Amino acid sequence: AFGAASEVQPKFTSHSDPASQWTAARKGPAFFSYSDNNLIDMDHGVIVDVEATRSIRQAEVGSTRTMLDRVKARFDLHPERLIADTACGTGPMLGWQVERKTAPHIPVFDKSERTDGTWSRADFGWDAENDQYICPEGQALKQFRRNYSDPNREPTGQGRAKYRALRLTCQACPSKARCCPNMDFRSITREEHEDARQVARDIAKTDQYVISMKLRKKVEMLFAHLKRILGLNRLRLRGPCGANDEFLLATTAQNLRKLAKVLPASQQPRKA
Repeated sequence: AFGAASEVQPKFTSHSDPASQWTAARKGPAFFSYSDNNLIDMDHGVIVDVEATRSIRQAEVGSTRTMLDRVKARFDLHPERLIADTACGTGPMLGWQVERKTAPHIPVFDKSERTDGTWSRADFGWDAENDQYICPEGQALKQFRRNYSDPNREPTGQGRAKYRALRLTCQACPSKARCCPNMDFRSITREEHEDARQVARDIAKTDQYVISMKLRKKVEMLFAHLKRILGLNRLRLRGPCGANDEFLLATTAQNLRKLAKVLPASQQPRKA
């Protein structure tokens, strides 16, 4: 997670702590920082695991996998659902969760919605049996329109796939102005983990998803206590190990505070 999370060259590098990330996530003056990623039991508000990463989305998403695998190996805990923000709503991350039989209660990271008034990808129906999209006018968008004798040229189902409509069909369509006014035919790109993304979209329509979004207040409250009550606004140690140690100690203090509230205080008899 430190240095290998992204291939983008950082704009600035700290001479005293090269692993830290130059960020302006607070919409203010930029600074070097680390991110505190916590895995929290939403039923009891207890932090199960913690991982320090650079303040970059790819590293934070990777830490989620690390913590889930570590909790599974150490405590044999497997969550039924995972509640997170949009950063974890990418296709590979959602596909990984669906493979682990974990319900992703996560907003989908999707940029396919169009803002110019034309039909978006969500307006097209997906026909999984025939491997094609169906437009609102009932026409098919296919990836291939011929049968190959060589099996190596057939669709593999991996990577991106592009589905196209026939040019003659689009030219004669009465809804061309609402579909592809600046193109001869309509095409749709389907991501590799689109099935997992659709699972997350279907979950977002349920009542349980609404409850999960309300439970995220527990997460924000823990981070607020970490900054305001425990005073962890600035790290005292340098390097990834130092940041991870400070986050681990702060997490331990938070769990002990939670434990002190749960366990009743011992009643000592008063002396006469």
